[in-house]
Amino acid sequence: MTTLSQRDQAVIWHPFTQMQTAPLPIPVVRGEGSVLYTEDGGEILDMISSWWVTIHGHSHPYIADRVSAQLRTLEHTIFADFTHEPAVQLAERLLPILPTNQRRVFYSDNGSTAVEVALKMAFQYWHNIGQPRLKVVAFEDAYHGDTFGAMAVSGRSAFTAPFAPFLFDVTYLPAPVPGREAEVLELARTLFTDEVAAFIVEPLVQGAGGMTMYEPDVLNELFVLARTQGTLLIADEVMTGFGRTGKLFASHYLTEQPDLMCLSKGITGGTMALGVTTCTAAIYNAFLSDDKMKTLFHGHSFTANPLACTAALASLDLLLAPERLADIQRIAASHAGFADTLRQSPVVGNVRQRGTLLAFDLITSGQTSYFNNIRDVAYQFLLEKGVLMRPLGNVLYFMPPYCTTDAQLQVAYTAVSALLEKIEN
Repeated sequence: MTTLSQRDQAVIWHPFTQMQTAPLPIPVVRGEGSVLYTEDGGEILDMISSWWVTIHGHSHPYIADRVSAQLRTLEHTIFADFTHEPAVQLAERLLPILPTNQRRVFYSDNGSTAVEVALKMAFQYWHNIGQPRLKVVAFEDAYHGDTFGAMAVSGRSAFTAPFAPFLFDVTYLPAPVPGREAEVLELARTLFTDEVAAFIVEPLVQGAGGMTMYEPDVLNELFVLARTQGTLLIADEVMTGFGRTGKLFASHYLTEQPDLMCLSKGITGGTMALGVTTCTAAIYNAFLSDDKMKTLFHGHSFTANPLACTAALASLDLLLAPERLADIQRIAASHAGFADTLRQSPVVGNVRQRGTLLAFDLITSGQTSYFNNIRDVAYQFLLEKGVLMRPLGNVLYFMPPYCTTDAQLQVAYTAVSALLEKIEN
């Protein structure tokens, strides 16, 4: 009998995968809570929330019931000239939990697109008020997505190399990691001028760039420097949003507020794709005009899909419940305990944590990069222990669903400890 993996291999092209050398994909037939169940009866503990999206665990019955009811009411409608209850209600509920200056919600389909929309809003804002600005400042090694605008404001890497001729120029600041704050602030004083349209950041944690973490105070200072020149501040909270950093949004650690925010991933609890870009009243008002050329000409067939908005509403219900907020703190505390254990290992360096995200480097002969060979060794070893962690080169990280139990966390910690012992020996 042909397996699901073999059928897949005959017809599918997978993301971030060299298809010629990749092993057969793992066939998942069911998910429940923090566990994925495979075709052969195996169980895999999902310690990365399936690419950082499944914040309440797989196949959550409450979200499923809400989406199912919506499916029998309204599955989709065009969102130009039309509206519907789930879209309006989601915007009404999102804005009050965001930084207080956020006033408008623009819907799209995914994280990259939420960033594209923010960039277009920023550039066109300056165009609409008759003061065009063409420059963007971003952090080195940032990752904002895989569409062209999002790639342009991401760090230049092997992932963007084939497209380099097509990407607009961006000015880069080093990430202000502990020990480099003064250097970064000094450079920022020269980079932020009245020609810079926007400063885009992944607040407090750079995800795909290696789980690089830095402190709120230095980001506040950078925001102040940018704002003295009128530069618009874009917080890409696609990964950091919805409780991941210990607060509902990483921006809540800051006193300075972003002008635009990009949200996706956990917004629907991982149920389906949805992107959101929010902005201040000042940005929105710059598009209001009798001149139709000042319209934001951006949209998608599935803008504000009612099913996705309903999934997001259900996910918000779960997220804002006292027991879920307690889960986030419980996991953060558990990680803090294991972080102390990690620091005792001679093959571990740069242990860092923010909320439910715990990351560390494996000390190897290769450099810290996505292509470090230890990545495949670690990935396979942990998978054989029934734990899904997808290392970023030699960077390992935990980003579990919030429903993950203490016992499940311990299983994952034990598997990682065994990996470290193997590397050490």
